[in-house]
Amino acid sequence: MDTTWECLLDKIASCAVLLHHKVIWYQVPPPVVRGAQTAVPCGRSRHAAASHRSLCPICHVLFCFIQVPDMKEIILIGFYQPNDELNRFISSSQQEFKIPIRYLQEFAALGTGGGIYHFRDQILSGGPAAFFLMNADVCSEFPLQEMLRFHRQHGENHCGVLLGTTANRTQSLNYGCIVENRETNEVLHFVEKPSTFVSDIINCGIYLFTPDIFGHIGKVFQRNQQERIQEELTNGKQMPEVIRLEQDIFTTLAGQKKLLVYKTQHFWSQIKSAGSAIYASRLYLKQYHQTHPERLATNRDGTPKIIGDVYIHPTANIDPSAVLGPNVSIGKGVTIGGGVRVRESIILHGAVLQDHCCVLNSIVGWDSTVGKWARVEGTPSDPNPNDPYAKIDSETLFRDGGLTPSITILGCNVSIPSEVIIRNSIVLPHKDLNRSFQNQIIL
Repeated sequence: MDTTWECLLDKIASCAVLLHHKVIWYQVPPPVVRGAQTAVPCGRSRHAAASHRSLCPICHVLFCFIQVPDMKEIILIGFYQPNDELNRFISSSQQEFKIPIRYLQEFAALGTGGGIYHFRDQILSGGPAAFFLMNADVCSEFPLQEMLRFHRQHGENHCGVLLGTTANRTQSLNYGCIVENRETNEVLHFVEKPSTFVSDIINCGIYLFTPDIFGHIGKVFQRNQQERIQEELTNGKQMPEVIRLEQDIFTTLAGQKKLLVYKTQHFWSQIKSAGSAIYASRLYLKQYHQTHPERLATNRDGTPKIIGDVYIHPTANIDPSAVLGPNVSIGKGVTIGGGVRVRESIILHGAVLQDHCCVLNSIVGWDSTVGKWARVEGTPSDPNPNDPYAKIDSETLFRDGGLTPSITILGCNVSIPSEVIIRNSIVLPHKDLNRSFQNQIIL
């Protein structure tokens, strides 16, 4: 399963999954945007595949899908032009997971609800009993089987199950908030990013729907069409054909006994910035430590010193005097010299870390080089460890006229010379630096 973890490093974005079964993935951005901002697991709800958010641990999700009984198909949906890399990913994933996977391209960004409604005939082909729909800006254990059991236990009167988790009062304002009936688990009220406190149960962006959901989306579509025609006749303006699942659908169905919420105690985090990638990697490495410890590196004679959870691709060449961990992922073909220290970082394939360099809280891009005795360091973006319900904050890129301190990201083919320090910076691809930088975006 080495290719599985390798794909965790080279991700895709927003997704949806079908059950009975099919899987549908919504909004697939360019699979690898080889830029300084594109680091690792990211994404956002389907229509926000900005470069630094356009990645997602899609292979981990695929592995979760195939554990669900009667899963029949996976569909990727997006408005991006398919390329060779996406086609190779689909082909290799079909061979590895033994399940049909295909890509459907939108003619425009239609919103989550609008996208699945546009392809409803494709989704419903074969008569699926239900389908999972998921945003790719999340990392989770994806308790799909638990959601399926929950759905079946509550009969057939509802058309959707939302995965929810608990957040603290302050951070709940940054998410969709769910008010539930604690006895029946029905969604009584749904507010997307409220201005005041509504509930500490937040939307995880993972859903299980029956085909009945398309009837409700269809009503919104017809209403929007009438409004678009009226607006065009009155003002000559064309309204976008977007149907937002959370704002347009959930707010309407809440309180009608059509939606249920299944609350998970498993780990969950939203990933809206590249700075969140290191934290997401830590969560997945921790899960692998519990479920697939054989995939992680261990201390043995003639190997580098390992501290905590570390993944090393079999093709990586690492000097035994290097020290790696905790929370380190080493990609395909990486070369690490003697005396190197790597901690809380992701090193993507083909990168070279020369002797005695130090990489902390950083992402080193494809085929980049860090010179001898150089130091590449970022600032972690972790949630409050003293609050069990704290979530990672998605800070803006700039604050008070300066770059917000976050992890350091090197794009592909970046060259860092010897004996310099790169701290809290974003370096775009194909840059040959000749001095130290701090708190800068290097274009």
